[in-house]
Amino acid sequence: MVYWLFKSEPSTWSWDDQVAKGEIGEEWDGVRNYQARNFMRQMSVGDLGFFYHSQKERAVVGIVEVIAEAHPDSTTEDERWECVDIKAVKSVKTPITLDDIKADERLSEMVLVRNSRLSVQPVSAEEWQIICEMAGVSD
Repeated sequence: MVYWLFKSEPSTWSWDDQVAKGEIGEEWDGVRNYQARNFMRQMSVGDLGFFYHSQKERAVVGIVEVIAEAHPDSTTEDERWECVDIKAVKSVKTPITLDDIKADERLSEMVLVRNSRLSVQPVSAEEWQIICEMAGVSD
């Protein structure tokens, strides 16, 4: 299993929006960063990810599953940009803030801590387990 983190501004696309899409899920479109796009190219159906609200909230609020591998982003005709489709799996019991993550030494090497601007990023299996425990959920 490979784990990821998907960041979204709640005013643009919130966890509630993602949950409302149900089993059909939604494209994780609009990403215009090569590194984030390359991470999506590495994803496989069944991979799990944290859904992270950026801006003011800055917190992991849910868990999503990749349901379609990288394909052309429907929001542009530029062939360089691809996206995956994701669906909501479950909400976390306790949202885990960026401050919570930074306060835990075990998470000091997490991409979110080192490069918090990247909108799609990998999460190690150890980081995944730690945050799931903190959030009161099991994957």
